[in-house]
Amino acid sequence: MSNAKPHCLVIGVGKGTGLACVRRFLDEGYAVSMIARNAERLRGFADQHPGSTAYATDITEAEQFRATLQQIVAEQGNPEVVIYNAAMATFKPYTELTTGELETNFAANTSGLLIAAQELAPAMEAAGSGALIVTGNTGALRGTPRFIGFSPTKASQRILAESLARTLGPRGVHVAYVVIDAMIDMPMVRDRNLDKADDFFAKPDDIANEVYHTVCQPRSTWSFLVQIRPFGENW
Repeated sequence: MSNAKPHCLVIGVGKGTGLACVRRFLDEGYAVSMIARNAERLRGFADQHPGSTAYATDITEAEQFRATLQQIVAEQGNPEVVIYNAAMATFKPYTELTTGELETNFAANTSGLLIAAQELAPAMEAAGSGALIVTGNTGALRGTPRFIGFSPTKASQRILAESLARTLGPRGVHVAYVVIDAMIDMPMVRDRNLDKADDFFAKPDDIANEVYHTVCQPRSTWSFLVQIRPFGENW
């Protein structure tokens, strides 16, 4: 069933960037589908945000995730905009990190993006329009000891997104990678950074505004790599 409204799918909805993107696209008149693992919390988000629909699934379970995407298309129609905001991280020294943990992070951060593209991008190609926006972080650009279980999977996600952009861009589909080089303003992040001023943090609503801005770029000036950070961030 197709929506009269344009359809946006946000993959990876928590209390920060994901939910802010849901709000932003609802405000712009989209019907919004949401994916996350926690079914109860996701239903709560849907109750609080009329016009959104919850689809709980585990992205690391490939066939389950693929089936959920197919269900969304069947029930809501093909999305014109897909925001891939899913992320999974394990923070351990290299001596303690298991290959299983690394592979699980890879499944969420990289393989899941490939599955999303396989299921959703062909319809965008057929329409000659659409946007696939992937959110990344500093780990997509450089490796550090603490991020050894995370950065390799985000870097591979960035390269996959670039490959998709080079494939799909000439066919009318805008693929962009948004690097969020910042601590995102959420309660758990605030609790770990009690000594930081308010302007140290990137606001989820401001991030969502930049995601929306990227979606709306004219074809003559499409971005691929979009880097955003607070003004005081040392980079």
